[in-house]
Amino acid sequence: MARNKFNIDEELEVPFNWSQFKRSLVYIKKYKKNIILMFTFSVLASLLALVTPKIQAYVIDELIPSNLKNLIIVLGVSYFAVSVAIVFINRLRAKISVRTGQAIITDMRTDVFSHLQKLSFDYYDSRPHGKILTRVINYVNNVSDFLTNGMVNAVLQIINLLLILGFMLSVSVKMTLVVLAGLPFFFLYVRITKPRQRRFRQLRANKQSNTTAYLAENINGEKVTQAFVREEMNEGIFNGLLEETKKYSLRAAYLAHGMWPISTILSRLVRMAIYVAAIYLFREDFIIEGVVQIGAISAIVAYSNRFWGPIQQLGNIYNQLLDTSAYLERIFQVLDEPVTVDDKEGAYPLPEIKGAVSFEDVTFEYEKNLPVLKNVSFDVKPGESIALVGPTGAGKSTIVNLLSRFYDVTKGRITIDGHDLSQVTIESLRRQTGVMLQDTFIFSGTIMDNIRYGRLDATDEECIAAAKAVHAHDFIRNMEDGYQTKTNERGAGLSAGQRQLISFARTLLSDPRILILDEATSSIDTNTERLVQEGIAALLKNRTSFIVAHRLSTIQNCDRIMYISAGRIAESGSHEELLEKKGLYYELYMSQRRAFLRESTEERSV
Repeated sequence: MARNKFNIDEELEVPFNWSQFKRSLVYIKKYKKNIILMFTFSVLASLLALVTPKIQAYVIDELIPSNLKNLIIVLGVSYFAVSVAIVFINRLRAKISVRTGQAIITDMRTDVFSHLQKLSFDYYDSRPHGKILTRVINYVNNVSDFLTNGMVNAVLQIINLLLILGFMLSVSVKMTLVVLAGLPFFFLYVRITKPRQRRFRQLRANKQSNTTAYLAENINGEKVTQAFVREEMNEGIFNGLLEETKKYSLRAAYLAHGMWPISTILSRLVRMAIYVAAIYLFREDFIIEGVVQIGAISAIVAYSNRFWGPIQQLGNIYNQLLDTSAYLERIFQVLDEPVTVDDKEGAYPLPEIKGAVSFEDVTFEYEKNLPVLKNVSFDVKPGESIALVGPTGAGKSTIVNLLSRFYDVTKGRITIDGHDLSQVTIESLRRQTGVMLQDTFIFSGTIMDNIRYGRLDATDEECIAAAKAVHAHDFIRNMEDGYQTKTNERGAGLSAGQRQLISFARTLLSDPRILILDEATSSIDTNTERLVQEGIAALLKNRTSFIVAHRLSTIQNCDRIMYISAGRIAESGSHEELLEKKGLYYELYMSQRRAFLRESTEERSV
């Protein structure tokens, strides 16, 4: 659970290896034709670019001394045409690259998002949501850019090197060896800095993830921040996270940019070596019939410059690969996260149910060896209404979460109409259970969209009927745009009671055989609560229902009340039966009654 903090770095559980990188290639196989086109255009542009030094050398050494003006003009026009062709070819390649990159981003994000929707609640309980968001947005962008541009450029630059090498050899084998003499020094630098570069990039990714996590947390909690005047302290924490990010970003950048001056210095030294070798070592190779072959020397210099260009590019691509490896590790962490609650092999659709529920020696642990429920057993008949009461943390919400199979039981089993929930498909189970959680969530859209969220084929009339049943219709109708009123994320602009009533209508519209209300009326005032109780009375008829409540006035008419304490059923019976026992439920009821009478007395005195 320590991962569920914004300031805790996420250590990689497995080191990066090439099998992970090969795995990422599945995203470019789908666009193989586009990749081939990009590669073909790149090679064509490179070949055309490599022809120009040859043309230049031929003009200087052959045509100018021979004063062949017409041919010089022809080759000059050809030189210009080749340059223009290179520009257009590179533009076309870039256009294909952008399209392919965006397609890969879409595919990768779809895979990650699809997998995230299958993960059980414990995954989201154990890490900040901002860190999950970073993987879906930032990391996918970087990986996609490498898979489209980086890989194609890497192959292209290698081919460029081979082509340049071939052209240099055609001019002078000895001078080619002079150019290659600088390579061992460059590879030595890469070898020495590789471990530190990868480490700093991993740390940078961690710090960026931490910063995003803290930012997301503060956006969600901004009202609390301002209420407790925490702005200055929170700004200090955020600046501290930014400083950490900057520190490791700079360290990674220093090492990465070290390749450019190293390669530049080496290219300059090689150029000097070419001139020295041409004058002192291989002089006779560049003098033909007493004429110095200036064009050949300039061609070697030009090819040498072009040779170190791809070397620099490969260095940049290598840095990009190190970044990509860090991002891939975290993306694959999400994709490899096991779906702990999933359909088992051979799972079958749950047939239409009547609503008989049975818990058989159910034990559940959120964390190993810390059971929240301990050997809980009970049976519920179809149509019965069951209330779960007790102190906070006793396990009430856990019982209904297990019934909806948001988590799997640790031991024992749960059945509905005799069907073991672990053996039926999750979709068929949840299609027949309606859940209203304590945390009411309103999605961006309209009020009508939110009511229809769980049943897209419902008509407007059915949505309105559900709203009327929970007495939400009146306040919705009085809003400026009625049911088409725009709603913001998390229902900003709506009161807590209004959000719960809309969520209640959404749940009831799905017409479930088993209805679960987890603190469903906790944010509704007393008058509204009475209306809601009247509205749902008919809907609870012949429908199995589980109601988790702290306010005992809402559950007195339930068929059975179970008092949950320390993960066990301490008491069970009707409201009257439990009052007669004068046990835990009686004490809870009397304490709430005394508090209500005290509040009423205070109100009258005022």
